[in-house]
Amino acid sequence: MEWYLGVLKKYVEFSGRARRKEYWMFFLFNFIISAVLGFVEGLFGGPGFIGILYSLVIFLPSLAVTVRRMHDIGRSGWWILILFVPLIGLLVFLYFMIQEGKDDTNAFGDSPKLVAA
Repeated sequence: MEWYLGVLKKYVEFSGRARRKEYWMFFLFNFIISAVLGFVEGLFGGPGFIGILYSLVIFLPSLAVTVRRMHDIGRSGWWILILFVPLIGLLVFLYFMIQEGKDDTNAFGDSPKLVAA
């Protein structure tokens, strides 16, 4: 849960780098929360308002952690736009997200692995 809250604390911080673990733990918690909200709304026959509200609240933190993740592998945050290319874009994006970050300092800052160690 600390990974999820850590991303929320840096919700509009687009500079710096995010480790692979930070990104995927945020993704996991986000998925679980969305699934629970969807289940509860479906159980009570809700119109999906809570899920939409949650998506709006979480949009900027998700975008920021994704940009920082791109920085960790040495790529510009603009590479997120590859998602607009059907199918191939999703596969390339997924490949980027599972890549291990660069261990050394790059144009986007020091390695989070070295800072955390």
